[in-house]
Amino acid sequence: MAIFSRDAAVRANKRLVERMPQRSSVDLSGGSTVFGLVLGSTNETTTVVDLKSQTIVRWRIPWPSDYVTDLAVFDVVEGQLAFDVERNDLAQPESVTLEDLPRRLGTYRGRRVRRWLEQLASPADGPLFGFRGPSAPYWEFRGERPSVALIAADRGPQLLRRSDDGSTWVRFGWFGDDVWLLCEDAHAIRTMEATRRASLAGKELSSALGFRPAYVLTTLSKPIDGHCYKSCTGLLPRG
Repeated sequence: MAIFSRDAAVRANKRLVERMPQRSSVDLSGGSTVFGLVLGSTNETTTVVDLKSQTIVRWRIPWPSDYVTDLAVFDVVEGQLAFDVERNDLAQPESVTLEDLPRRLGTYRGRRVRRWLEQLASPADGPLFGFRGPSAPYWEFRGERPSVALIAADRGPQLLRRSDDGSTWVRFGWFGDDVWLLCEDAHAIRTMEATRRASLAGKELSSALGFRPAYVLTTLSKPIDGHCYKSCTGLLPRG
């Protein structure tokens, strides 16, 4: 992001992010105002960098049933926590509930974002989310492990489209594991639909997406028939 801009809204957004009062932990006070930098968004969950604590948080947003999230990577958003933030989900310990729909303030990119992503990237400490395979029973979770992992892939990522059901998948290598995840990133799905290709990787993927994917945002779903599933909810540039 340029230091000087003729766009007053861009300058105001930059000042908001860079002058944000800092806290050592996420504010969980019911009704408090929160600010986030979007890393990925679906109707089930929106993953953000909490701008006051610079930690990853998952927002439960009460989207209307007929509405699809329009939040994109690196959007800066403002929301209000519900008075009951629902911090009792042991499979998703980072999740909090918003009282209403958040307000999009603009976008923010640059060296500061690159530094945050580097710091937040998940270390190699065993299988993704602590278990192998696509899912684990909900009753096995104890709130001890995160439900979000920002992955700097060793190989890939590669996008694939299955002809039998039209679903889009992300494949990448991470510390010796060959990981396949259902893709819920709307931009990546639209990209596959537009290219009509069965797979995209490397320069072709970067050209189609409009950026080189440096990170894979992975999350655990809420229980589906008693199991929580791994998925990709965002492909992110370096910043």
